[in-house]
Amino acid sequence: MQELRYAVIGAGPSGLAAARALAKAGIDFDGFEASHGVGGLWDIENPRSTMYQSAHLISSRTTTEFTEFPMDSTADYPGHRSLLRYFRDFADRFGLTGRFRFDTRVTSLEKDENGWMLRAEGPAESIAQRYDGVILANGTLAEPNVPSFRGEFSGELLHTSAYKDAGRLSGKRVLIIGAGNSGCDIAVDAVHHAASVDMSVRRGYYFVPRYLFGRPSDTLNQGRPLPARIKQFVDTRVLRAFTGDPVRFGFPRPDYKLYESHPIVNTMILNHLGQGDLSVRPDIDRFDGATVHFRDGTSGEYDLVLLATGYTLDYPFVDRAELNWRGSAPDLFLHVFPPSFNGLYVMGMIEASGIGWQGRYEQAELIAEYLAAVAQHPDGAADFRRRVAEEPWPDLTGGYRYLALARMAYYVNKDAYRRAVRSARSFLRGGAAAQAPGRESRLGRRPASALGRSRKRTSA
Repeated sequence: MQELRYAVIGAGPSGLAAARALAKAGIDFDGFEASHGVGGLWDIENPRSTMYQSAHLISSRTTTEFTEFPMDSTADYPGHRSLLRYFRDFADRFGLTGRFRFDTRVTSLEKDENGWMLRAEGPAESIAQRYDGVILANGTLAEPNVPSFRGEFSGELLHTSAYKDAGRLSGKRVLIIGAGNSGCDIAVDAVHHAASVDMSVRRGYYFVPRYLFGRPSDTLNQGRPLPARIKQFVDTRVLRAFTGDPVRFGFPRPDYKLYESHPIVNTMILNHLGQGDLSVRPDIDRFDGATVHFRDGTSGEYDLVLLATGYTLDYPFVDRAELNWRGSAPDLFLHVFPPSFNGLYVMGMIEASGIGWQGRYEQAELIAEYLAAVAQHPDGAADFRRRVAEEPWPDLTGGYRYLALARMAYYVNKDAYRRAVRSARSFLRGGAAAQAPGRESRLGRRPASALGRSRKRTSA
């Protein structure tokens, strides 16, 4: 059997999933992590962490945890400290901690005829090591998206990635730009400390309570998934019954249907709006010193502007062409494999309601099965590559028409995605190879999108 060795970059949830799958398959690898230990963004002490003191899971524990390693917690939505302990326990339980070089930052990956030359800076030395392939698991929520604005703001301008606790907001007039899950969490923090809190939003949102009928809301309807249009119809009416119409609280009416963008799993924000603790303002027109002018002609005076404007994908150590970048994200088969099959593999570049870390572990199992096939069954691996090149790719939308936003570029429907991954694994194990000639491949169908990933609604 051919002796091959791989590198895993990142020791957060996705990197640990990759390490566990490779170790379980008996595949040799080295791990690299820029921080001092495992945990990724869940380690608030990690310099690249975007965590804040009040952060908790927004998906429930049982839908998020690794199946083979349940969380040692009874909380439905554990906080970041519990989650960091969980990842450390996971890594120790499966012997993964010692497989990583910590405080070691990868600086470049360069392709040559023998594989990938990885260069990194460690605490005491520079590293140059060649690998047969590299798994990129350095996360999707580390590089802040900082939009540009007309004019200049004379107060403090801060991205949520740099926010750690509400003490920083004490006594200040705060404007939060954006209303994603982090923005709404921080707004709830802010009302207890800031002199005033406003939120500037560009579009409407759907708000999902953490509990429905006394249970975590994402644990309902865990059987056979409903068709997209039926689920949207039913769940929209359930939300109206439980949370009311967000327009009543000052938000614009959404210009899309439920689940076509990531919903806000926070209804406390609506309570505070109803109590008059904060206000919703329109999109920004321009800054002028301490004054912020809004698109509707109104203005306000602020001491601190907090940008809840999300993150951009970033794999800074490798040429974008190697990852087949198209617009805001790499265009990869199942968000994992570059079409060139050049020895790079991406872990964790998926977002989906309810997919959890188990969904990412299934990604890792697929990578491990492919790498095992490369070493043990090269003809099967070659057939897999040929099918990916020649046949339609799976539609990963589940029938939802996701907004064409940068942050939605790698959004998938969890049920459609997991089905496609299972089909690809079955193909690698030989199931698809036995199909009768002329039948559709079990690798699936590529949608008509120009990106070849999913159908997207056009949106400014």
